[in-house]
Parts: sequence; structure tokens; C-alpha cells
Amino acid sequence: MRPRGSLVRRGSPFHSRTSALCETWDWRGWSGYLAASSYSLVPEMEYYAIRHSAGLLDVSPLYKYSIRGKDAQSLVNKVVTRDARKLAKGHIYYTPWCDERGKTVDDGTLWNFGDGTFRMTSAEPNLKWLQDAGMGLDAEVRDVSEDIGALALQGPSSRAILGEGADGAVQKLRYFRFVNTTFAGIPVQISRTGYTGDLGYEIWVEREQAEALWDALMDKGRGHDITPAGMLALDTARIEAGLILAEVEYVPARKAVIDAQRYSPFELSLDWAVALEKGPFIGRNALRDEKRHGPSRRTVGLVIDWRKIERYYMDMGLPPQPPARPWRSKVPLYVRYRQVGWATSGVWSPLLKKYIAIATVAAPYARPGTRVDIDIAVEWERHRIPATVVERPFFDPDRKKA
Repeated sequence: MRPRGSLVRRGSPFHSRTSALCETWDWRGWSGYLAASSYSLVPEMEYYAIRHSAGLLDVSPLYKYSIRGKDAQSLVNKVVTRDARKLAKGHIYYTPWCDERGKTVDDGTLWNFGDGTFRMTSAEPNLKWLQDAGMGLDAEVRDVSEDIGALALQGPSSRAILGEGADGAVQKLRYFRFVNTTFAGIPVQISRTGYTGDLGYEIWVEREQAEALWDALMDKGRGHDITPAGMLALDTARIEAGLILAEVEYVPARKAVIDAQRYSPFELSLDWAVALEKGPFIGRNALRDEKRHGPSRRTVGLVIDWRKIERYYMDMGLPPQPPARPWRSKVPLYVRYRQVGWATSGVWSPLLKKYIAIATVAAPYARPGTRVDIDIAVEWERHRIPATVVERPFFDPDRKKA
């Protein structure tokens, strides 16, 4: 079992390879594992690989659960907010799941393998939650997190790299589908998924074959400028894609201390992922009431007025300094003298050349084009900087779903 709640971190199934390549030795904890913040002393190069060639990211710390049995579909349909009965074999859903109050417990993916077998992936541990929900049902829930290594191959060259070692089925794989196949003779599952908002895939492999898979991908990708990428590059790409992150955009309902930390899917602007008409599921009654009255707040994108920030730097006689790294913190938002929300994560987008953020705002201020002010520090002075509410994602290339 992984060391939950411990200060001791250990390596993923790919750690022998990632640690050898990590020039910075800058690691962070992720669900009991070590994850590279960046490999290179110039982490921007890892981001540019994701956007212009291919970045290879170790995402093994994700929790993974196998759900199988006669009532497996009934169990997952009881838990998630989407309609699992409509999820075909070989398809994947992105979905949140809620507690009885309609507040988000976690979000992740749901896979249908057929023959009554499903897989759920998540950022937080959910084994007991799933087992409790399955009481009285003929469904077995197993934590297979430690059995499976996972790599995200993301970027415009990702399809070509997989074409070097996998069969033609991968070339035809559609968005949010998966296939059982081999890569360089190694049995894998390849899914058309990712957390970057770009063309990309995730490759899932038995732990014992993890190192061989890494080596094969690096070998086949050499001619396509494949680059190991860390969490800083992933976070920049995630924010550009407008994707929420547990513990940042919301606190999982079971860990929240106060109500303000708990978010419903509607408050996270995930309305499209809530199938109220499918029948009973955990949190349905509360969500039905919330939809009737409307959520009190929404999750939006912000574009911050960089020219205004530049002027403050110039007034100080300093060159403008965009944030060097993506940030995760609650930064107040105002309209006149009233606080109307807070930004939760932000970054200077190297591709878009904009200062962007994901934020929570009171529902009346969620309309695109609404102007708010955000607290920004310029050296030792704090200023209210204009920002504009916009639709997410900020970056949405055609190739993502092509």
C-alpha cells in the first residue's frame, strides 16, 4: 500500500528513469510518491515540448480502482454524476462525484472495459467511498493503483511517436477512447486522454514493464523531440486548458472544514457533466434543488491586464517581471470595494502571451466580459489590477480532438 499521510515519499514505477534525468533534483509529493517539478534547469523547455513536439510525464500517482461484477455498472452509476449506462465499451468519461449534499467529493475518469468491468481514476483516495456505496451490490472494488504505471504523452508529435511502436488502432483512436494494444511489444492500454488541453495520450502499463515502456517511448520519440516534462510544465498547460484541480480550485468535500470550501459541480461550472435525468445517484436531490435555484457562484477564466502591471513596474524603474512559475493560492477579486470572489491558480501563458487565471466568482459576475479587479503585488506594493472574465479553455487547438 502507498504511504498515505506519511512524510516519506517513494518513487513511481518509472523512478529509476525519471531520477536519472532530473537535473534540478526538484521533487514534490503527490499521493505518497515523488514527482519531478522540472527535469531541466530551464523548465520552460518542457512546457514548449508539450505545445510544439511531445512531453512525457509520469502520472502514476493517480489513484486507480477496478470495479467488476454483475452490479458494477449500477455501482458506478450510483456514484458518478454522469450516466454510466451510456458509456460504451472502450469509451471514457470525465466525471465528478458528490456527497449527499451535492458537493464534489472528487473528479476523474471512468472507463468501460465491457463484461461488467470498469476503472475509475482520481486524485484522492476513494476506495472506502466506493466500497460503502456498493454495499448490497454484486460488485468488487479493488485498488490497483500500485499495480499500474501511467505515462502521459502530450503534444502535437504524440500520435507520430505512438505510430512508431503501436498498431494502426492507436492512429485511429478518438478523443476519450482507449484500446488494449502493445507498444514495442509491451502490453499496454492507450487512452486518448490527458491534462494539457492538447493532442495527447496516456499509456497504462503493468508495474513490471514500466521501465521497458519508458525506454521504448524515449527511443521511438527521439526523432520527434520527445522531452521528459515535470509538474511545472503540466500546471502551465493545465491552466491554459482551463482545467480544475482538486485542492486548488476546490477542496474535496470529505476534507473540507467549512462550507465555503465545498463546491458542487454547478459551482465548478461542470453543468454538462451532471445527468439529473438518469435516475437516483448520490447527491441528486441536492443538485436538482441547486439547479432549480441556480448556483451562488461559478468557476471562470480571467485575463489579467498585463499592460497595467507593466506600468507599475516602469513607475518603479524596474523591468516587468511575469510570474516565473504557475501559482496556486486564493487571491481576492473585487468590484469596486466589494469582494466578489477569488482567483485560485494563474500563470503567464508563454504561448498566448497573456496573464491568465482560474477563479471563483459570485454568479452575477460570471458573465464573460465582466470586469473585476485582482490583488497583485508589484515588488513591495499591492495594487488592484483590472481583469476580464472569459470563457475557458484559454487554449483549445483543433488537434486536441482531431
